[in-house]
Amino acid sequence: MISKIPNDVLGIYKQLQDSGFEVFFVGGCVRDLMTKREVKDWDITTNATPEQIQQVFSESFYDNTFGTVGIPLKNVEETEHKGIIEITTYRSESEYKDRRHPEKVTWGKTIEEDLARRDFTINSIALKLTNNQELITNNYALVDPFNGQEDLQNRLIRAVGDPDQRFKEDALRLMRAIRIATVFSFTIEEKTWNAITNDAALIKEIASERVRDELLKILASEFPYEGIMLLKNAGLLDFIFPELLDGVDISQVRPGRHHTTDVFTHNILSLKFCPSPDPVVRFATLIHDIGKPKVAGTDKDGLVTFYNHEIVGAKIAREIAERLRFSKKDRDKIVSLIRWHMFTVDEHITDAAVRRFIRRVGIDNVKDMMDLRVGDRLGGGTQTAESWRLKLFKKRVEEQLQPAPFSINDLTIDGNDIMQELSLKPGPKVGEILQKLFVEVDEDLSKNTRDYLLNRLHELAQ
Repeated sequence: MISKIPNDVLGIYKQLQDSGFEVFFVGGCVRDLMTKREVKDWDITTNATPEQIQQVFSESFYDNTFGTVGIPLKNVEETEHKGIIEITTYRSESEYKDRRHPEKVTWGKTIEEDLARRDFTINSIALKLTNNQELITNNYALVDPFNGQEDLQNRLIRAVGDPDQRFKEDALRLMRAIRIATVFSFTIEEKTWNAITNDAALIKEIASERVRDELLKILASEFPYEGIMLLKNAGLLDFIFPELLDGVDISQVRPGRHHTTDVFTHNILSLKFCPSPDPVVRFATLIHDIGKPKVAGTDKDGLVTFYNHEIVGAKIAREIAERLRFSKKDRDKIVSLIRWHMFTVDEHITDAAVRRFIRRVGIDNVKDMMDLRVGDRLGGGTQTAESWRLKLFKKRVEEQLQPAPFSINDLTIDGNDIMQELSLKPGPKVGEILQKLFVEVDEDLSKNTRDYLLNRLHELAQ
């Protein structure tokens, strides 16, 4: 197990230990070592104060009130770590007024004090190396006052001490419990689960970006469907993006159609079957039909309809993505995938229509859209991931992308021609005209001649 620790990390541990301080690996890295999972963050705790740690490590930095000193790694390629080892002084915490950060931090004297403030028993195991000479051997000791090893063996998520107190201290732990249970495929212990359901509303007090990060980790796991269902059953979805729950009991059943579930079930099953590993694409798939409850109606035969649900859904998706503080790039991807997910794959569509699809979706999003469509199909009850029409459409899209799709740069005139012909100065007007010409030519590539475009240019200017 110790052989899995990178040399840089072992060196930092040994340097602090050789300086006469108690040192332990702690938290998720110990848990992951014990379960033979990849360790991404190496956390060390010690009885040394931040000032003493900085005396040992001249290159360290310390800029917070929580006793954490950062040590830059020299050989970052040896580890997936972010390039910094965090060393934290033993501490106890109190007065969590914002449901996230302690108002009062007191340096502790023992490792047991430090472990008592942590979230779950499986994260409250400390590992001490006991052989200073050969740190790469398996000479180590574990400190486990809350029986975290037993919970690891039993695949249980259990809060340290009083679960209600743990969640009231830091409400992000509500999401973290669901995320760890999802990633590890563990069960949440009954008292801990009851506290999550009772305290679910506290998640409203946590910064949206922290909630988003936990959500994306759930979606990036091997069991995203199960994670979303845990969020629903815990009552957390009501406060994260309740719009998804609007689809509960909204029937999609129509004679001759494959849908046999309500909108909510279809959305989460689409997530389950989406082949993309990208959590952002999975999120778009999860909410791709989120507009249906808003537009649900009936036709002249009394059968359910969802006209323009993709347009309404794109608007709702943007609101959710903004609320959860997705990056602009991810937000635009989510909105685009939902807005255009109803694309037709009729075998009779023209090449121009295929290029229009690529232009609307964006080249970078084409594969993601296909993955969403697969999830949509399987989540709707069909037995095959791709129909023959979808396979044919994908082939035609690939043909249009080889060697590269027609772009605005392929026009036989450019912005300089427009400014010269129309006596315009550089500005947005030039780009607008160029875009109009591109859209027209993309529908009929035979129009991409200099004479035609110059004549058309003057027509547009009238």
